[in-house]
Amino acid sequence: MNSQPIGHRATPVTSVVFDLDGVLVNSFAVMREAFTLAYAEVVGEGEPPFEEYNRHLGRYFPDIMRIMDLPLEMEAPFVRESYRLAHRVEMFDGVPELLSELRNRGLGLAVATGKSGPRARSLLEGLGILPLFDIVLGSDEVARPKPAPDIVLKAMAALDARPERTVMVGDAVTDLASARGAGVTAVAALWGETEEETLLAAEPDVVLRKPAELLALCPAVAVP
Repeated sequence: MNSQPIGHRATPVTSVVFDLDGVLVNSFAVMREAFTLAYAEVVGEGEPPFEEYNRHLGRYFPDIMRIMDLPLEMEAPFVRESYRLAHRVEMFDGVPELLSELRNRGLGLAVATGKSGPRARSLLEGLGILPLFDIVLGSDEVARPKPAPDIVLKAMAALDARPERTVMVGDAVTDLASARGAGVTAVAALWGETEEETLLAAEPDVVLRKPAELLALCPAVAVP
């Protein structure tokens, strides 16, 4: 398997914006359980359409409910169960080392997630990595969530980042669209449970198959 990222950049990266679920943390089992419980509580009997929900990951939960024509009332029990089960969420192998090394190299780091900001920050705090990020933004903290570019642009503003020196790492087509709208390099992360064929069909600028491959794009930032 290729040990280097597929794709390249002529300009060194100084800022990285990460999606959260499926990129930094493996939360699929927890999301499935929370979705199942919320569906049973609000909708009732029947098979919860989690696979369809999974295809819309990266978007804000209420937006997914609208797309799927499901009750918005599912949000409250989904969030409640997500908090309750958060202790079961783990980082992907290689992510703690990647984040530490990027910090050591002087890069600015942000999270731009489909989750709400408070829930994302609570999860990262519980994992002990919240201090590694300059800013963590949720979809409730921008006017237009992904696939709009607003959340990436807001992260870049906080990092004082230039688009030609910024990458957005995501595992969903919505992440790539948000990155492109913000004028930054769209990086596909393939180590989660994403549908690889769908993500590659969106033609990301760079493809990574394990977290450490990102380091090849991110040399140490020169200190003026």
